[in-house]
Amino acid sequence: MFTIYLVITVLASAINGLAAVANLIGHDYPKRQADIMGVPHSWMLPLGLLLGAGALGLLAGFAVPALGTLAAAGLVLYFLGAFAAHLRARDHHFGPWAVFFSLAVAALAVNLAHRGLW
Repeated sequence: MFTIYLVITVLASAINGLAAVANLIGHDYPKRQADIMGVPHSWMLPLGLLLGAGALGLLAGFAVPALGTLAAAGLVLYFLGAFAAHLRARDHHFGPWAVFFSLAVAALAVNLAHRGLW
């Protein structure tokens, strides 16, 4: 079980960390997505910081398990908010969102299973 927990947690952390960096450096892809969703560019920094905090929190969960659980739950909530933004903008291209959301849910599930809470 630990191997699955390790792989999914590190993968989810890496993917969300890369997304955080893309937001923080002002890469074109997150800006285009923000434009499609009607999200102001001024939100890019706070959203990038949330993604970065989630990515680091997943890794911190190896030392402090509760942090990992909270980080995974926070990422699930973050991507539920992103889903709402897609629906509000009537954008039905859910491919990238589904990858991020699935990783967040998987990270939460394996975290809870590894800790014996599920």
